[in-house]
Amino acid sequence: MTLPSDALRDAIGKTRDKWGWFVALGVLLLIFGGIAFGNLMIATVASVYVVGWLMLMAGIIEIIHAFGVKTWGRFFYWLLSGLLYAVAGFFAFDNPLLASAALTLLLAIALVASGLFRAWVGYNHRPEKGWGWLVIAGAISILLGLTIAMGWPVNSLWVLGLFLAIDLVFQGWSFIAIGLALKR
Repeated sequence: MTLPSDALRDAIGKTRDKWGWFVALGVLLLIFGGIAFGNLMIATVASVYVVGWLMLMAGIIEIIHAFGVKTWGRFFYWLLSGLLYAVAGFFAFDNPLLASAALTLLLAIALVASGLFRAWVGYNHRPEKGWGWLVIAGAISILLGLTIAMGWPVNSLWVLGLFLAIDLVFQGWSFIAIGLALKR
């Protein structure tokens, strides 16, 4: 086993002094996760607004980038791409519930597609150790995607909020665990 370099040891030491901040952030994220669990529809709308802001900013950046491109063919490509992103961002703000339905359907499709791919890769690596876990993970992703798709569009009012709440809780516990490990 190799010992960490002095620079790494110094970085860990400086981080160790801030263990309380990790725990505090973890507790805050747990509280936010609990609030999100308490009202999944508001959490869904909040997540749609975040996606809308990101798309709007990306669209503006691509439109600005279009004017920096020297050839007309590429200029129109980047301009059209930026305008589409910006329109999608405005769409998310204008009708967040309809945008959540579209995002939920895309999530279901992505889960099924990634699950199929993961299961296929696992199946093709059968002689190798652990291939079954990859197939099981793929099957779970497929089932989750199909479950979301079968409940669509009604479940689009809460699915994104549920995913956000689960993520906040897991992030919170992770930061608490890191902070307590640093304290030791």
